[in-house]
Amino acid sequence: QVRLVESGGGLVQPGGSLRLSCTASGNIFSINYMGWYRQAPGKQRDMVAQITSDGVTNYIDSVKGRFTISRDNAKNTVYLQMDSLKPEDTAVYYCNVHLLTTMRTPLNSWGQGTQVTVSS
Repeated sequence: QVRLVESGGGLVQPGGSLRLSCTASGNIFSINYMGWYRQAPGKQRDMVAQITSDGVTNYIDSVKGRFTISRDNAKNTVYLQMDSLKPEDTAVYYCNVHLLTTMRTPLNSWGQGTQVTVSS
């Protein structure tokens, strides 16, 4: 079994910063893709940022220059540094990981979600 635990969400004023973390644990052989998605009320879940095992990153246009995704492979952890936050960034943020289990089975795993609210 694999578990993803997220932390770092909260309430912040416009222009502020937050750092999200997501740690994977359990029967993990290797992790390939790690990413962050978000879902605002009444909207679909969209990819925000993603990072491969080689450190190649990709972002949606609306967060480029403000958000930074990184990972610590030794800790099976992915981070999302969010700066210059805007009210439209308000959403539940989900961690997503593509990995191989110790049985060499591919698995697409999701975190439980963490609320980010940007408001004055």
